Amino acid sequence: MKRLEHAVAREEDGERLDRILSQALPGLSRGAVQRAIRQGCALVDGTAVSAPDFRPRTGQTVRLDLPETESRLAPEAGELCIVHEDRDLLVCRKPAGLTVHPCPSCPEHTLVQRLLGRFPQLAQLEGERPGIVHRLDKDTSGLMVVALSEPARLSLSGSFARREVRKEYLALVDGLAPERGECREPLGRHPSLKTRMAVVPAAKGGKAAHTRWRRLWHAQDGSASLLAVRIFTGRTHQIRVHLAHMGHPLLGDGVYAPAAARARAPRQMLHAWRLRFPHPRSGEMLEFSDPPPEDFPETILRICRRMERIVITGNPGSGKSALRESMAARHIPTFSADADVAALYARQGEAAAWLRALKGEAFLTPEGAVDKNALMTALQDDAPLRAELERVVHGLVYRDLENFWEAEESDGAAVAVAEVPLYFECGWQTAFVPRPVTIGVACPRGTRWQRMAANRHWDEARMAALESWQWPETRKLGACDICVDNTGSREALAARAGEVLTTLAEQRRAEENALRRRLETLWNANAAPIPPQESDA
Repeated sequence: MKRLEHAVAREEDGERLDRILSQALPGLSRGAVQRAIRQGCALVDGTAVSAPDFRPRTGQTVRLDLPETESRLAPEAGELCIVHEDRDLLVCRKPAGLTVHPCPSCPEHTLVQRLLGRFPQLAQLEGERPGIVHRLDKDTSGLMVVALSEPARLSLSGSFARREVRKEYLALVDGLAPERGECREPLGRHPSLKTRMAVVPAAKGGKAAHTRWRRLWHAQDGSASLLAVRIFTGRTHQIRVHLAHMGHPLLGDGVYAPAAARARAPRQMLHAWRLRFPHPRSGEMLEFSDPPPEDFPETILRICRRMERIVITGNPGSGKSALRESMAARHIPTFSADADVAALYARQGEAAAWLRALKGEAFLTPEGAVDKNALMTALQDDAPLRAELERVVHGLVYRDLENFWEAEESDGAAVAVAEVPLYFECGWQTAFVPRPVTIGVACPRGTRWQRMAANRHWDEARMAALESWQWPETRKLGACDICVDNTGSREALAARAGEVLTTLAEQRRAEENALRRRLETLWNANAAPIPPQESDA
């Protein structure tokens, strides 16, 4: 039993009993004092008083007997990361996956129970959420402030109610979000799914909600964005619902994100990054920031870790196929534009069908495939036919190459190689995202022509025609990212292929390290607050 006896002072004459007792017991809320009075725990000059608004006179003795209360919450051991602590409050870092306070679906193993294990004074506070003045969703990580006394709890709760607390989050979202934006749609319970929140008109019970963001980073292909998000209200699931409503759901959000965005991260990518509030005792503004856990940069790096696309090109006879084959020997998936054209020209191929519709059987073999020699002869003299054929065939090859890239990346390939002789002539250098690395195979024209005459038995007229349809060798090689010399042996070319692949792998690692450093700078530099676009009130 806890007992308080107090003589009413002159300045307290005529004050309410609950006010006198709550001032004498600063660790107990006025509501708790009122409940105790109503339960018959208060005496005035030995007479029981059950009315909180009773007004004792100067010199009377008031007594309050409070039974010892035992919290139903059992303290638990568990990791706690305390960022700041004083006699009134603490600021801690909540990990993702930890529920803040007990609830029917999670009655134990919560942050509150861990806090009770470290800070036993919390057991003196009432309720199942001692010290908790705000909360984070289970799978949201980041900063929380916790009151260590009832006066601190009341003061901090008041600061939240008056919007004196500034909360800023890091959110990794799907798609390319605008550089700046906000959402003011009212929020309420989903009309049919009661465990969810939704945008609900105010006329149907939706409560005012205000979210503002600025973009800190975005993926090169626009598939994801990192946002600094500030909330001016504290509605349940506010950031998650507002961003999903704006078309940019949180990656990994199992409730509000579509399946594709949900699968891109291990949990909802939301982190309470910065927290600013007045100290309940001194009024001093305290500000804290906390970089996100490792799953944030790892998810970003994984998003940016696209398959390396390599295009091998060069002029006729330079050795493109030999370089591609040397990479295929290293178990790298490869694509040949020439082989793809051969399939399109084959019996029942799409290009063969197109030629039949255009020219009948003129350029087809008896089996129905394209007669390449007859077609080649005709193309040398018929520029309009060549232009039309290139338009159709190049479009089909482009489709097949894009399908190749996508299929290999979907299968988890780190690198995929395509041999495309007319890559630049087709204007494809800006057509693919991400942009492939281009490797030009260099070999003097005299050597190339000798090889084609020996290996393919082509005459000079045919070789000259093919050469004329392509960029000059100097221009083509100058447009490439890497040039590989092929004036030596096939073994030398294979060795050079290994060197190129090693160099590209090192470049990818360097780019990842640079991105990691850039991200760390973003969230460790305690970046400036979101500039106000209007009154924050």
